[in-house]
Amino acid sequence: MIEKSLYENYKIAFSDKITPSEEDYLFVFNDSRELYLTPENELPDNLEGFDVNFCLYIGKYKGIKSFVVNCKSDKAFHPLFDIYELDHDLYQIAAKAVLVNDWYISHRFCGRCGAGTQLDEKDMMLKCPSCGQVHYPRIAPAIIVAIRKDDELLMAKHSYHDNIRYALIAGFVEPGEAIEEAVHREVLEEVGIRIKNLKYMRSHSWPFPNSLMLGFTAEYDSGDIKVDGDEILKAKWFKKDEIIRYGTDISISDWLIQEFIDSQH
Repeated sequence: MIEKSLYENYKIAFSDKITPSEEDYLFVFNDSRELYLTPENELPDNLEGFDVNFCLYIGKYKGIKSFVVNCKSDKAFHPLFDIYELDHDLYQIAAKAVLVNDWYISHRFCGRCGAGTQLDEKDMMLKCPSCGQVHYPRIAPAIIVAIRKDDELLMAKHSYHDNIRYALIAGFVEPGEAIEEAVHREVLEEVGIRIKNLKYMRSHSWPFPNSLMLGFTAEYDSGDIKVDGDEILKAKWFKKDEIIRYGTDISISDWLIQEFIDSQH
């Protein structure tokens, strides 16, 4: 998990009136949300050979103007997971760029009346000239929680994770509920127990596709493990030496697991 601030290398801005030069950074994405890199694993310095759908200025990365570009191409592109393993700084700004890319693709037509939208003159916002609806980039808040019971950590086998044996309890925040309520609800729904001493730890952007992950720790309070059989297939308590780690530290889940392991003496 990247612990440095995005704004150490990036200054936010937005415009569709600025065009790139050869000195600028070009974050070129295909429709699969993959990023193009040259054979030298660098960003391209021009858009020759790309069938560009749109190009938007998104601010300055390391003091240099940066653009998100969407295109159709048969060139070699890289999934964001690969970008993370290659270069953490590049992944961090690419994760920002891909969310702008997704937002623009998804809101070129108004979801309320179907009319074509227009970019706002100042903000990163698409507005509908017909009904007045505004469309900002959408971020989906989600919770993840490391639940402790004495010297053990609760982990569960999710039905949608083929390559991960056991993981922490996580889920999306529902309309009308507080973030803390979401944690208690998800835990009760998925594994049938109640928790106490809920503590917020930290957050991070999770662009798969558009989540803001909010990390918590909690302690077991009561109840027996009873999985829902839908999202959760199995769940059990693990001592620190029984935990099988992920193959990457890209997510806050790995950070929470490490925090639990470090707390066990």
